[in-house]
Order: sequence, then structure tokens, then C-alpha cells
Amino acid sequence: MGGVVGLAVLYMIGAFAFGGAAWITAPFRGAAEERENTVGSGEFRQSTYEEFFQLCEAAQNAEGTIKALKEERESASKTRTAQIDQSITALKATRIESVNDYNSKAAQEHRAPFRDQDLPYRLDADAERTTCTN
Repeated sequence: MGGVVGLAVLYMIGAFAFGGAAWITAPFRGAAEERENTVGSGEFRQSTYEEFFQLCEAAQNAEGTIKALKEERESASKTRTAQIDQSITALKATRIESVNDYNSKAAQEHRAPFRDQDLPYRLDADAERTTCTN
């Protein structure tokens, strides 16, 4: 019995010595390598950096358009007022979507390091104005 156990242990050591360990750890090494290739690439860094600015700017653009529509609404006809109200509702939803997208990406471990230090950590969906600088 001791000889069978010894032979099994010897077999396991041989399997690991000649590539068994590499075969078993391949999924982990592959995932780590893929992550390094993605996060470590200059293209990913640059696009992520720019994406934070674009999302913050999108929220600000929606706010600016909402403000302009509210000003126009004061002197608009009844028909135009209804159109403006619909546009404002759509722009509020678009702004909230941009804010949520920004916050989601800012919380992602592999994207957060590429957010410019002057950009806020999070945007506030309830704030009346979005500030894209700290």
C-alpha cells in the first residue's frame, strides 16, 4: 500500500514538474495577462481619460440646454411650451444617464486611475449644476 501511495506522489510531482502546474494555472494567468494587456495599453488609458471628460461635459451640455429651454419657455406659445416640457424631460433623463455612467466608470478599479485629478470623484445627479473640476 505504501508503494502505491509513493508511486502516486511521484507521479503527481512529475506531472507538475513537466507542465501540469502550467495547465492548471492557465486560466488564472490568461485572465491576468488579458487584464494587463487591456489596462496597460496606451490606447485604453487615453480613451478612458477622455471618456471621463466627455461624460462630465455631456451632463453640463444637457444642463445648458435645459436652462436655454426654460428661458425660451417663458415667452413660448402653448404648443411650443408642451414641446419644451417634453425636451426638458428628455434632457433631464439624458443628464442623469451621463452622471450615472460617469459614477459607474469612476468606481471601476481598472478605470479609476485614469480619471484626471481635476475631475470630481463622483457627479451628483441631484445637483443643479455639474462642475467638472475639483
